[in-house]
Amino acid sequence: MTTGDPHGTPPEGVSVAVAAVVGTVCFAAFSILGLGMLSYFTDTDIISVEGLTLWPGIVGMAGAIAVFAALLTSLLRRVHPPFARVAVVAVATAIAHVVVVWLSAVVGGAGLAHATAAGAQLVVRGSSLVLLLVALIAGWIAVGLRRARGGTPRWPWERDAQG
Repeated sequence: MTTGDPHGTPPEGVSVAVAAVVGTVCFAAFSILGLGMLSYFTDTDIISVEGLTLWPGIVGMAGAIAVFAALLTSLLRRVHPPFARVAVVAVATAIAHVVVVWLSAVVGGAGLAHATAAGAQLVVRGSSLVLLLVALIAGWIAVGLRRARGGTPRWPWERDAQG
């Protein structure tokens, strides 16, 4: 069976697992960098609610990473994942971050008012926007890796030996 390409079948992109890991690691690293830069340049804390510990923020970030990884992996399992679907992953990740921070603050005993204030600060101060943009970038990188047709790099003499 011929493909019309004299060099054989075109190579596929990287595996789902590799693309998902790269995308998730990029999301985690860029999130930490982006939130750190937001905090530094605005000279404010990401969450500054009196009586609230660091745990809701930590649990919220872990939840956002988990949601991003799960949704991205399901997107990457498609044969030809569309770049536009990364927007859905990004919005869901940003919403999940706020929800998990709110839930962990309530479970931690902060009360509804303090938990709601923490969630509102994430949205109003720009943290949710940072996570949305970072999820878009990391998701786009992962989909790009999955859709890439470059294959494994080879020396010219290795290409000639194949076929």
